[in-house]
Amino acid sequence: MTSTLMIVQIVLAIVITIAILLQKSSSIGLGAYSGSNESLFGAKGPTGFLSKFTFTLALLFVINTLALGYFYAQENTASVVDTVSSTKTAIPATAEKSTPIAPAAPTAPAAPASK
Repeated sequence: MTSTLMIVQIVLAIVITIAILLQKSSSIGLGAYSGSNESLFGAKGPTGFLSKFTFTLALLFVINTLALGYFYAQENTASVVDTVSSTKTAIPATAEKSTPIAPAAPTAPAAPASK
């Protein structure tokens, strides 16, 4: 389920990007905040098909993101620590009751042979 939602998420992101790039740029800078007709809350308002389509895609993107997060959390409830077996350790086992090996005493050098 999460893989399907991930594919839908990628497709939605690409389509939203294309829809935003196709929209007409007003290029009025800070004039958009002064109440001109080109602004979002101006006299015309967002009545264009492309702006409604972009809003719908953005809403679908948010809903898909929430669903993706929910289903991913449901699938991955186990911790990594739960999957590790307690009998296997990274430290090798040592002999418990072994006798320590005594180091060998150094030997003296041999005396030179006399003639």
